[in-house]
Amino acid sequence: MEEVLLRSLTPAVLAVLVRRGAPFAAAEDAVQEALIEAVRGWADGPPRDPKGWLVTVAWRKFLDETRSETARRRREDVVEAEVTPGDVPAEDDTLQLYFLCAHPSLSPSSAVALTLRAVGGLTTRQIAQAYLVPEATMGQRISRAKKTVSGVRFDEPGDVATVLRVLYLVFNEGYSGDVDLAAEAIRLTRRLAAAIDHPEVAGLLALMLLHHARRASRLGPDGDLVPLAAQDRSLWDTGLIAEGVAILQAALARDRLGEFQAQAAIAALHADAPTAGETDWVQIVEWYDELAKLTGSPVVRLNRAVAVGEADGPRAGLAALAELDENLPRYTAVAAYLHEREGDLAKAAELYVEAARKAANVAEVEHLTREAARLNAGLRDS
Repeated sequence: MEEVLLRSLTPAVLAVLVRRGAPFAAAEDAVQEALIEAVRGWADGPPRDPKGWLVTVAWRKFLDETRSETARRRREDVVEAEVTPGDVPAEDDTLQLYFLCAHPSLSPSSAVALTLRAVGGLTTRQIAQAYLVPEATMGQRISRAKKTVSGVRFDEPGDVATVLRVLYLVFNEGYSGDVDLAAEAIRLTRRLAAAIDHPEVAGLLALMLLHHARRASRLGPDGDLVPLAAQDRSLWDTGLIAEGVAILQAALARDRLGEFQAQAAIAALHADAPTAGETDWVQIVEWYDELAKLTGSPVVRLNRAVAVGEADGPRAGLAALAELDENLPRYTAVAAYLHEREGDLAKAAELYVEAARKAANVAEVEHLTREAARLNAGLRDS
């Protein structure tokens, strides 16, 4: 119980120290030392005001470290600002911490790591395991990120769009090690949605819930990737789908459409179809049109070509695909699928093999290779 409490309080305590003037890196170190003392000293249960206790101990740790450094004179204004124990603002500065960790001065990978460390309360080891990199490598990445934002004023953080992109990056990393990054992204986005009234925050949360609802059906018994059309829809989490749809509807009602709301609307249409054959592809094409206007993304137009192929036939899909750059990721895989739908199985098999060579991850390589093998076997038997 104490571990959960400490994890939930960590971002708010860190935010208080940063707001009081502690550099980010020094504040983070001080908070970690306070957490260690809490683990040792809370054997009989947490104090009446756990947050106030942690802030007081962490602030003293920071001051002790500050006084011991040679740069004491430059930081005397911070030292003199020491507050009395229990003097903790009632406001929760965790929201500002989100924005600070997603500051535009950071690279996406650094922003993700820092957000997981400072806001998510994960250890460097856990983050490293989740990203399948050595702990030392992740430690260096987080250290550099902390130094970068140490020079940023707490009242000049990044914008909402940057924070949402970082959270979506976390979600798309999926899950490995002992940290489920998809679930962690949902947890963080829920906290952000509770702290800020913004339709795109709600849109992102809805999108995550709708995608996560299909998680149990995405891999077969052998770990093979299962395409959406072939997924066992009885495995979909109807509770998450209902929650995601409700959140999305409330966001759309505000008439401030953004890209995450549009993506969530597409996911909701997939979730609403009892079978793949009953998917409302016409509406999905319309939502892709909206999403393309919002983003101008060629990847969106690539996905739109698939939807056009389902709504108006594979020839129309191939025509839409022909307007795009052949070097786009997954272009060849989409071309293979549409050629198969049109009945040109030899061309489709050839394209599946080519797509497998270009695929970015093992699961996709194996899936595309199996598709090519399936078609080639059929051609040999015919």
